[in-house]
Amino acid sequence: MNAPYDGDRGQGTGGAGYSGGPPVPPDPQQQPAQDPYLQSAYEPDPYWAQDLSAQDPVDEALYDRAAHPPPPPGTYQQPQPLYQQPPSPQYAPDPRIWAQTPPPEPAGPSRHLPYGDNAATTQFVGVDDLVTQASADRDEPDAFAHLFRDQEGPANPGHSPAAAQPEPAPSPAKSGGRASSLLKSSAVMAAGTLVSRLTGFVRSLVITAALGAALLGDSFTIAYTLPTMIYILTVGGGLNSVFVPQLVRSMKDDEDGGEAYANRLLTLVMVALGLIVAVVVFAAPWLIRLMSSTIADDPAANNVAVTFARYCLPTIFFMGVHVVMGQILNARGKFGAMMWTPVLNNIVMIFTFGMFIWVYGTSHESHMGVDTIPPEGVRLLGIGTLLGLVVQALAMIPYLREAGFRFRPRFDWKGHGLGKTIKLAKWTVLFVFANQAGVLVVTQLATSAGKASGKNGAGFLAYSNAQLIWGMPQAIITVSVMAALLPRISRAAHDNDPGAVRDDISQGLRNSAVAIVPVAFAFLALGVPMCTLLYSSSGPEAARSMGFILMAFGLGLIPYSVQYVVLRGFYAYEDTRTPFYNTVIVALVNAAASALCYVVLPAQWAVVGMAASYGLAYAVGVGIAWRRLRNRLGGDLDGAHVVRTYARLCLAALPATVVGGAAGFGLLQVLGEGAFGSLVALVCGGALLLGVFFVAARRMRIEEINGMVGMVRGRLGR
Repeated sequence: MNAPYDGDRGQGTGGAGYSGGPPVPPDPQQQPAQDPYLQSAYEPDPYWAQDLSAQDPVDEALYDRAAHPPPPPGTYQQPQPLYQQPPSPQYAPDPRIWAQTPPPEPAGPSRHLPYGDNAATTQFVGVDDLVTQASADRDEPDAFAHLFRDQEGPANPGHSPAAAQPEPAPSPAKSGGRASSLLKSSAVMAAGTLVSRLTGFVRSLVITAALGAALLGDSFTIAYTLPTMIYILTVGGGLNSVFVPQLVRSMKDDEDGGEAYANRLLTLVMVALGLIVAVVVFAAPWLIRLMSSTIADDPAANNVAVTFARYCLPTIFFMGVHVVMGQILNARGKFGAMMWTPVLNNIVMIFTFGMFIWVYGTSHESHMGVDTIPPEGVRLLGIGTLLGLVVQALAMIPYLREAGFRFRPRFDWKGHGLGKTIKLAKWTVLFVFANQAGVLVVTQLATSAGKASGKNGAGFLAYSNAQLIWGMPQAIITVSVMAALLPRISRAAHDNDPGAVRDDISQGLRNSAVAIVPVAFAFLALGVPMCTLLYSSSGPEAARSMGFILMAFGLGLIPYSVQYVVLRGFYAYEDTRTPFYNTVIVALVNAAASALCYVVLPAQWAVVGMAASYGLAYAVGVGIAWRRLRNRLGGDLDGAHVVRTYARLCLAALPATVVGGAAGFGLLQVLGEGAFGSLVALVCGGALLLGVFFVAARRMRIEEINGMVGMVRGRLGR
């Protein structure tokens, strides 16, 4: 602080300056005036004598007169002034004193400074320092601490100035607030997921180029999908949804910050997954028949699929270990590793299938099928697929060490909360079982329809490739936002704060809708040029069929994203039974509608109908889940605000879809469905779609769009 010069206050209490002669002795009859700065700030308090009847009406209504009866009228004391003006000085200030240049401050605490300052800790700041340090962030102490020192200093003469100096308040942790923290975490995860999905696209392109979109490609896709389905059915559902709230609670309640609980959980999962892998590798032929009887009935296709499956099924172990490590990091606020490490898996698989193409050529060149693929090629692809998951799991270890977690196997599972977690995970396992049952029906029908159609791009591989493109916005935006929100929602649910849970879910829905809604309409408008550009190596017929499947998936992205967000609310309350019943309904609708499409539609268009049935099933599930969560939160889920946001975004996307789709279709007809024509149609149609959507959304004054634009402008410094 800036310490004023002593001459400002003179040599006496009255401030009389030094006149050059001997000092004038004070008059003993004259009492020195009381220093107003030494009065107590609490006694007398003018508010104690205030008439209670003159208070605010609300406070008056809440005032308990029975316990604290007011004094009778007429007995109120007049409030006394807290401060008095100091008396005028007897002599005028002497300029020879107050106008002098201050002497240099001594190095040691040898001088008494006014206002009770400590000479050892007082800093004299010049103008240059004030200018150069104006933008620096400094931790400010209590602004009223000097008043406390002024009042208490003279009353305790034996109290040293150093002891009276209050300790500086601890500097608060700098934070941009809840929204900025969420955006930062979501941005890290979205960037990792974006790179992972982009490399996943490249992996899908290389797989399709190497094996084609016929029966050989379907055989590998089923073998590659089988470990994921088994993992989700056994352990994955509980790990993804139930164990995050449990890890958060153990970090909050346990003395060791939840480290012992995480070690027990990781040990239990490793043992369980090891047993599961041993069983499923032995049962690979039965699992292939369960997935697709069409492939199992073909000896060559069945042999290739079983061989691929026995290489791929051990990835279940490393998949589960990777997820548990990622959830431990998520519970500690480290969200990036789980989203970035899958990139390594994609790179290994891209390199593996690239080596296969380098040796044997593309499917279009070699015309390789289930009868002609060499065993060495199957072995190369199988080992590369397994190695990718091994690298992905091992890459999590440095992140865990950086977060302070050290894995130590612990087998003392009983009596430490894992039983409650497994009981909660029971309903989640049933949840994913119902979901995967619907996927199983679609797999059987899609492979049968693809073989019956006799055309490339009408089977299960085409369905999976289109679904991979369709699910990318969901994984980048919605999953990233909710992964950052889920620990916070879990804490709010644990603290029994339904208002905070409602606000976070509403925020997650509206923030994700800004990107999900226009992308869903973009799939509807530009699905064909997207697929003809990405999968042109599989032939124009297969690429065009995948484009139609992607268009059918398009609008289903909206209810699919909403369903994902709403179910996080149930998981935060450790309610896994309600999501199970909801998913049973979704799976039944999906299976029934897909079977209807398989029977009614021609074989070439059956898979297109199945893609549309997927979105229809989630639209039904959203209505049921929304009503149940609203009742759980006391009848309020901010529904009017959320529905209004989605409705306005859809209205803004309608004209954009018409304009962008017409432009893309016209350019595709003029320039052809090759790589160049598809690229021009996609770029021009997408630019028109986004431009019209943005203009319409701004005209409609959608607050989420305006907030996003303001945030981007702030980042750019405009």
